[in-house]
Amino acid sequence: MTVAEGALHPGSAPPPADEERRLAAVRRYQILDTPCDGAFDKVASLAAQIFRTPFATVSIVDSDRVWFMATSGLSGTTEIARASGLCASAILDGAPYIVTDTLTDPRTAAGPLVHGGIGVRFYAAAPITTADGYHLGTVNVLDTEPRQVTEEQLAALQNLAALVMDQLELRLSAIRTVTAERQMRTAAEGLARTLQRTLLPPALPRVPGLGTAAAYHTASEYEVGGDFYDLFPLNDGRWAFFLGDVCGKGADAAALTSLTRYTLRAAAIYDPDPCAVLANLDTVLKGEYQGTNPRYCTAVFGVLQPEDDGSFALTLAGGGHPPALAVRADGTVEPVRTTGGQLIGLLPAPRFTQTATRLRPGDALLLYTDGLTEARTPGGSLLEEQGLAAHLAAGVWHDADGLLAGVHQLLTGLGAGVNDDTALLALSVPTRRTEPVQETR
Repeated sequence: MTVAEGALHPGSAPPPADEERRLAAVRRYQILDTPCDGAFDKVASLAAQIFRTPFATVSIVDSDRVWFMATSGLSGTTEIARASGLCASAILDGAPYIVTDTLTDPRTAAGPLVHGGIGVRFYAAAPITTADGYHLGTVNVLDTEPRQVTEEQLAALQNLAALVMDQLELRLSAIRTVTAERQMRTAAEGLARTLQRTLLPPALPRVPGLGTAAAYHTASEYEVGGDFYDLFPLNDGRWAFFLGDVCGKGADAAALTSLTRYTLRAAAIYDPDPCAVLANLDTVLKGEYQGTNPRYCTAVFGVLQPEDDGSFALTLAGGGHPPALAVRADGTVEPVRTTGGQLIGLLPAPRFTQTATRLRPGDALLLYTDGLTEARTPGGSLLEEQGLAAHLAAGVWHDADGLLAGVHQLLTGLGAGVNDDTALLALSVPTRRTEPVQETR
């Protein structure tokens, strides 16, 4: 059967009085032109077995066509024109539609499916009816010979139509659940991104004689991480910076991150000594999170003092955080360790230690959170500090932006091995250019 075989004819059934609302119900279930569903195929097959007919269909009546969700005995047929007058007539009433002999029944005697195609002589249909009373289509059985039906067969056909409706309701419920989940996921992604931005500086300040770059790589689009960084001026011409990671994820971590970041800034203005800043943060966290639910973080805090030769004197203190890595002008990579620094906000009397070094022209400094070093390589092992240092030593990094580009390349290569957020802060001292000497005459 083709659409052409179902062309308009004088006996076509008129549309229902509430056709617009019925078609809206059809659209509501989002079933038209969807791939075959095994459940509907079984319904068509079972209908044919119950009536012992060669053909059966599960049909939806669209505005100008009858679309088959499933067929039995009609391989390759997907739709016919609505004007064929069988399914279109069957949806006019909520009761089963029975034609025992199409040639003698005035409703079907002139129909194209009777005189062409397979030559339908028997037709029975039960409407697929929604809870609000709209007939979406029918479960049909067809034969090329006239025949009678029993009450048991008709009851079975109605039950099959009800099963189809139940399946459509389940399918619609699943669609709505998936849609709602996608909307919630999109909203959660937007909220997480917005909240994450509020926990980080909108842009790093310009530091004379120093290149700066920062990045935040998220492992999850739905959870707010606890990594943080900042760079800001002190009142005496020096610059302070920090990077760290709070325990946990989500709203609690966001609150702790906000408290930590602003406490470090305030403490640095009061006393910029790196160890004193971390001790101040430790006191604040213990005062804020008392009792059986302590909250803690790791962090490195540094102070940069510009020198006349273009270099920067660096003092760095750590509290339980991975060491920063200094990438020297000659390509060597040195960890800047603050041995003995302990977690902030957790221990009764933590010790914080600091170290001093110098960033000379051509040098760079990388600070990172453990989402990077705890990522797994393709071989399954942790990257660790040694793997990161080896990656940095193998490249040529001209400035802070280039250094972060190299780390981004590393993270991209690790792919699924990265399962935690990573905050990065890079500082670089540009190589000093030698001005050409002009001869005097």
